[in-house]
Amino acid sequence: GTEYSWCKAVPGGTGISILAFLFSKQPDPSHLLSSIHNLQNNHPILRSKLRSDPASNAYSFITPATCDHTQINTYDHTLSFELTIEHEMNTNPWTWLNKHEVHETDVMFVSVYKLKDDKWALVLKLHTAACDRAAAAFLFRELVGLMGGDVDKEVVKEDRVGLAIEDCVPAGKANKPFWARGADMIGYSVNSFRFSNLEFKENGLPVSTQLVRMKIGVEDTERILSGCKSKEIKLYVLLAAAGIIAARASKNLPNEKSEKYSLTTLMDCRSLLEPPLSDHHIGFYHSAILNNHDVKGGEDIWDLAQRIYASLTTAKNSDKHFTDMADLNLLMCKVVDNPGLTPSSSLRTSLISLFDETLIENTNQCHKDIGLLDYVGCASVHGASPSLAIFDTIRDGEIDCACVYPSPTHSREQIQAFVGHMKEILITSSAPQ
Repeated sequence: GTEYSWCKAVPGGTGISILAFLFSKQPDPSHLLSSIHNLQNNHPILRSKLRSDPASNAYSFITPATCDHTQINTYDHTLSFELTIEHEMNTNPWTWLNKHEVHETDVMFVSVYKLKDDKWALVLKLHTAACDRAAAAFLFRELVGLMGGDVDKEVVKEDRVGLAIEDCVPAGKANKPFWARGADMIGYSVNSFRFSNLEFKENGLPVSTQLVRMKIGVEDTERILSGCKSKEIKLYVLLAAAGIIAARASKNLPNEKSEKYSLTTLMDCRSLLEPPLSDHHIGFYHSAILNNHDVKGGEDIWDLAQRIYASLTTAKNSDKHFTDMADLNLLMCKVVDNPGLTPSSSLRTSLISLFDETLIENTNQCHKDIGLLDYVGCASVHGASPSLAIFDTIRDGEIDCACVYPSPTHSREQIQAFVGHMKEILITSSAPQ
């Protein structure tokens, strides 16, 4: 299932989820620990351990009655906030050196860093099988409220670890004829070698994840969002279109030459499950839709975005987020075990991955009271994953994207130029004529 595929992927470097906070002052240690324990009491999966049993090739969550074992690690270093996030993504507690023994490892780790310029970073590191992006966004709001002493804030408490997503899919929604499943599996496998990619700076397995941020000011963001509204599309497909156009432009190809690019869209399925769930149900309840698009030179970004949106809408209406779930999980496991199934053994499964809903956050008084300056949510991608994973937010009216990529498959200079071109395309496309 989905949780199993993430348990296979995380030891290889994909799915180490990070929720990072930057503060202007040191969080009170005892109050912070109390807040973390409150989170774990409210959401049992956060105090769980992930059990790996090589003999049965199985994974399971072991949930103790209390969370007293969780402690906060403290460090003093001179890295920037972004480099601290990279350090956490690349420190993997779920890589078990002895693969023949049973292991039990916490699903969440908490660290506090004293940074330069009297700033402090708080980092929650979570196993993606236990916490997807929607859940992480809810945890951000809940933890900020707890740290700010917001006693009036509604407390959401789960009484047990939730069911896996496969156990909540409405009856019949995941059904697919055997022949169709076989044809789709072959199609997914064969097409992976037909897709175009960003230039690989080094072939072979990547070893770490790096982070680049893309921020767009309020006025340009307003114009971009206004354009999306007028075209009846969402921001994420415009980001995808900008990424595809920027990737093709990086190759200096003749305009008439067509290239095929693959896009992975992750959608939160909670509201579609039986029974329906909300974002305070912590766990992994996203599903993926894999699409590909043929692109020539000189493509208009809005036309491409509308094509992408139409393709994804058709896929959703056909329940592909449910019918293809088992296929994509199996393929992910196969890629983890056999990197040679991907171009240059790079473990790249698509050009870009995005989420079908943009997170919207605004600074409030509680943020100011606790000295919160910045925050980032993202996850590692140096195992089986796309070349660029985009975690997009609109924060105080500005587009703010955390873009993560595998290294040394792609270099920092390459991705900075790539993301910079994406930003230029987005701003230019929405500029007044």
